Amino acid sequence: MPVKKILIVDDSPTDRQFLLEVLSKAGYQCVTAENGDEAIAKSKTEQPDLILMDVVMPGTSGYQATRAITRDAATKHIPVIMCTSKSQETDKIWGMRQGAREYLMKPIDAKALLAKIVALP
Repeated sequence: MPVKKILIVDDSPTDRQFLLEVLSKAGYQCVTAENGDEAIAKSKTEQPDLILMDVVMPGTSGYQATRAITRDAATKHIPVIMCTSKSQETDKIWGMRQGAREYLMKPIDAKALLAKIVALP
């Protein structure tokens, strides 16, 4: 199923805006959330085709939100790509264990991100 609607989750307005511009120009409909709790709620109400999840956020982290989304029957079909500044191999492994399909390091390379979105099964 092709990706049309993407939920962008990041507590940084700059990073949210960057992703919003890149994805909107590529023809995707975008919805944003500023933290993990909002991401969990919007994953249910918006039913996006993909979620781009930051890790380090106040309150519920991206790891916790990804785990909640990928283990909930209503949202477990939605793929999650982690977009984070956490660059250790252990961070990536932990993100994938929480249910993420891909893991990208910030600063996000727009072409690499778009290629990952197109390549999603």
